[in-house]
Amino acid sequence: MKPPPRPLRLDGSGRTDRAMASLTGVVALYRRLSGVSGRRRPPVVAVDRDLPLVVDDLRAQADGVAVLRLVHERGEPLPRWRPGAHIDLSPRPGLVRQYSLCGDPDDRSAYRVGVRLLGEGSTAMHALKKGARITARGPRNAFPFVESPAYLFIAGGIGITPILPMVRRAAASGADWRLVYTGRDEASMPFLEELSEFGDRVWIRPDTDYGIPASGAELLEGATKSAPIYCCGPVPMIVSVRTDAALRGSGPVFFERFSTPPIVGGKPFRVELARSGVTLDVPADRSTLDVLRETVPGIAYSCRQGFCGTCELPTVTGDRVRVCVEREPVTLDL
Repeated sequence: MKPPPRPLRLDGSGRTDRAMASLTGVVALYRRLSGVSGRRRPPVVAVDRDLPLVVDDLRAQADGVAVLRLVHERGEPLPRWRPGAHIDLSPRPGLVRQYSLCGDPDDRSAYRVGVRLLGEGSTAMHALKKGARITARGPRNAFPFVESPAYLFIAGGIGITPILPMVRRAAASGADWRLVYTGRDEASMPFLEELSEFGDRVWIRPDTDYGIPASGAELLEGATKSAPIYCCGPVPMIVSVRTDAALRGSGPVFFERFSTPPIVGGKPFRVELARSGVTLDVPADRSTLDVLRETVPGIAYSCRQGFCGTCELPTVTGDRVRVCVEREPVTLDL
């Protein structure tokens, strides 16, 4: 015998809700399928972003400048890049430096970098031999090249490295362009032979021929109105170009430094090292990184301009700060 029907309640709670019953069944089925799918899903594997490279060739390009050709150790095509890009190179554990790519962006068989001998990182790079293995990351681009019908390129010394692929791209596109290339003397200026193919579009201006470094106004002579200006080299040169470009109403200035920018208007402050109980006084004209390395010399750093993140250190609050540009009191978890 069938059980008697449930009595209906005035509030409707005794009534069967068919739609809800169907939805409950669907949810139960989804949970069962999700459980099966979850059990079959492969484990998440960490992505290794390191590039294992090998030095395929290393030769002197100018006084104190070595040019390295780097290939993948397994012969695989290298990641694509655009003019202005750089890679992080680690010639030995704990040492990372950025170097602009100065080869052909369409050639994925090799990367080319030019390294001037100046400091710990470049010394380690110059010491490499053919066949040496080196770890890389990137490429990354903090100096992007924009399409334009005209350009003015300004390079100082080793600052030619990111500019060189831009020059070749501009020439291939049929743009109206000009390069002003400065340096202490011609012997210290790499890639002069390569640039000679462009004839009078390139002005080679060594300081020894003029007695003094070029002013911003001199470097900007003949610049096409509103044409973008790409500038890379010593900080004084970049500052001079930017100042005079603004006074002349020239086109936008895109620039990249190879040295630490000066600290302007700084104030002294203190940095505490929580675990070691040490307090450091940072003068107005120095960076946290400079002072910190005197006490903890093994701290890794690279660009010294705040964009690469190599010098990030933890604070006691769980945050991380880039000590090459940090200008406020902070307590580090060191």
